[in-house]
Amino acid sequence: MKKLICALAAALASGGAIAQQGTIKFLVGFPAGASLDVMTRLVADKMQASLGQSVIVENRTGAAGQIAMAALKASPADGTVLVMTPLVTIVTAPHIQKLPYDPFKDFAPVAHTANFLFAFAMGPATPAKSLQEYVGLVKQDAKYANYASAATGSLPHFFSLLFAEKAGLKLNHIGYRGTAAAMTDLLGGQIAAFMGTVADIAAQHGAGKVVAVATSGAKRSKHLPGVPTFRELGYDIEGGGWYAAFAPARTPPAVIDRLSKAIIAALNEPEVRQRLDNYGLEPTGLPPAELARIHRRDYEQWGPVIKASGFKPGS
Repeated sequence: MKKLICALAAALASGGAIAQQGTIKFLVGFPAGASLDVMTRLVADKMQASLGQSVIVENRTGAAGQIAMAALKASPADGTVLVMTPLVTIVTAPHIQKLPYDPFKDFAPVAHTANFLFAFAMGPATPAKSLQEYVGLVKQDAKYANYASAATGSLPHFFSLLFAEKAGLKLNHIGYRGTAAAMTDLLGGQIAAFMGTVADIAAQHGAGKVVAVATSGAKRSKHLPGVPTFRELGYDIEGGGWYAAFAPARTPPAVIDRLSKAIIAALNEPEVRQRLDNYGLEPTGLPPAELARIHRRDYEQWGPVIKASGFKPGS
């Protein structure tokens, strides 16, 4: 019996070692090129070196990130599949519609990776150079009411609804499948304005291709220091988002701990921090317990706001 127990223990240990030596896959529910994807690839490269394992990134786009989350739910709970997601999939979306997953029961927190703010930008075909001018344009000509976000049901989309309500505007939201497509149409004049992350707008603003007219924080973004906040401009709204890594529920705590430490170590690399800062992201590197606390806090805070806004899928 003793030999049998030892043999089983050795087999289990061997299996765990094999699982830890296999390829780790990061699922990203949004297209390549946006800040979330860039951050995930930076982290994956550093993890590959520190863990001695192959770490790849796979874009599973669609349904505002929900396809990737559903895929994570169905993945083995052994640390070989993770997701890097914005809070929309697990904080706001559950208050809006029925999902193919439970945001708390189906996933295990791994690491909180970055915070970010939103910015509202005008395209080159839109004559407004300030938020006040844009509000005036929309009231004069409905064609300027067409604006975009990277995805229907995303947090920038929701934040834009709050702005429209405060400004007394009827805006026409056009949801895209990712920032790149929305930015292409903004630059081409097909849409008048874009509500996205500071990370996705700062470079285009700095190059003079778009004009950022407001940001969403309590204070100005250091990446857009010349752009006032919505509060400064008289609109009583404020908000931001975050990115985080999750694993399937029931992933062993020891595996979660190993992955969390590798992600946090990657985020603390000076090179990574500088690259993320260049994208308008604030790297955080918080452990599973802190991510779980933030997840629950924001879920409870955004719920009443979403309900009060009257937001419905497809609006």
